[in-house]
Amino acid sequence: MELPTILTSSQTIIHTVLILAVTISLRLNAVWGRHLHHTDYFDYCAVNCRAHGASLTDFGGVGDGTTLNTRAFQAAIGYLSQFEPYGGSMLFVPPGNWLTGSFNITTSHFTLYLHKDAVLLASQDENEYAVIKPLPSYGRGRDTEGGRYSSLIFGTNLTDVIITGNNGTIDGQGEPWWDKFHKGELLYTRPYLIEIMFSEDIQILNLTLVNSPSWHVHPVYCSNVIVQWLTILAPVSVPNTDGINPDSCTNTRIDDCYIVSGDDCIAVKSGWDEYGISFAMPTKHLSIRRLTCVSPSSAVIALGSEMSGGIEDVRAEDITAVNSESGVRIKTSRGRGGYVRDVYVRRVTMRTMKWAFWMTGNYGSHPDDKYDPNALPEIKNINFRDVVAENVTMAARLEGIAGDPFTGICLSNVTVGMAKKAKKVFWNCTDIEGVSSGVVPRPCSELEGGGTEGDVVCDFPVEGLPIDSVEAQTCSYRRKYLEGERTVNKHLL
Repeated sequence: MELPTILTSSQTIIHTVLILAVTISLRLNAVWGRHLHHTDYFDYCAVNCRAHGASLTDFGGVGDGTTLNTRAFQAAIGYLSQFEPYGGSMLFVPPGNWLTGSFNITTSHFTLYLHKDAVLLASQDENEYAVIKPLPSYGRGRDTEGGRYSSLIFGTNLTDVIITGNNGTIDGQGEPWWDKFHKGELLYTRPYLIEIMFSEDIQILNLTLVNSPSWHVHPVYCSNVIVQWLTILAPVSVPNTDGINPDSCTNTRIDDCYIVSGDDCIAVKSGWDEYGISFAMPTKHLSIRRLTCVSPSSAVIALGSEMSGGIEDVRAEDITAVNSESGVRIKTSRGRGGYVRDVYVRRVTMRTMKWAFWMTGNYGSHPDDKYDPNALPEIKNINFRDVVAENVTMAARLEGIAGDPFTGICLSNVTVGMAKKAKKVFWNCTDIEGVSSGVVPRPCSELEGGGTEGDVVCDFPVEGLPIDSVEAQTCSYRRKYLEGERTVNKHLL
């Protein structure tokens, strides 16, 4: 007589379990999103994998190119912040054109991942960009005296943040900003595409970045930064569209990037005049490898001009420059203070250049009239070796500061092929001191202090930087699981 009761109870239990299973499944689907279609999983390389994730569509995101998704990004990041202590989180941006204003990354241990067919479209509405204070090491905005618009993707005081994808695209849609800049109509300094401040363990990799209103990538006051596998494209006629600008950063690696820009492809910075001197945070321990640059009006790698906090221990190797104004350029002036020292460059190939080498001691822009003209920069121990250039208008323009010469400049195994319409004077050198060996055409007398031919081999450090040994994992995420499936396959980025 009790059997039917037992069966009824069992049926109730089974029914309850099924309801719970369906509910959990729905929640998991909500967390992982519903728009991958045939894609069951995707892999990517990162220093750290994540245990939790969500799709932008789970928070109302619409990738039609016209719907504004700023709130969807902020809601998604806000939701995922709860997982910061529990293995971190990833926000997946699926295929589509995702219009958005500026949004803040407010959680650590976080990954923003763009599908290969995802395009983030930056809003052209100024109201979508908060106005924030000038950087303390600059004292003012770069375009105007006041504040600056927040970057499209912004974050501060973060640890372990990754911005990556399967070569997804972030489009700054900068044309209206460029037009206002040229007309002098800007109220505040133009936004950057990506800016991360006061943070550590940052990765920005495997993306295409185009048409930023101003700089494309700006890590500032950060440590342990990896920038890799970026394609950055901007019109060569637009100023200040720098590619990657490490600014007062320690232990940074920039690898395997292709940049076309209307300004410097990479500009290394550390603050502006009295503000940078007071803030006193140098950029140091920087590695740049396998860079290809096209910049007809600027440098492949610029050191400065805002270098008042100091720049030291910069290594650049396997650099290719095409149709660019100059190779590695040092920019400074009276009033900057600071230093640029211990710079090592090797294996550089240049084609169609205005100058192969350029150093400028009179780059005279200042934030205001409060700078100290007696604050002189120190430029020393600058090394170039194994350099080949062709179709060059002038081999070098090396101009130090009277009474404050640039010293310790070394060139070895350098061949510069001059253009048919090259300058009659191949080398222009003032207020510099250095040595050379195996340099063609013969350098200026200021670089002939090294003794007999063959005596000089310019330095390049044997030991790598700490950032060079950082290991990455292959992270695999499957949509049907809340937990990210991690592999044990580790390799160097």
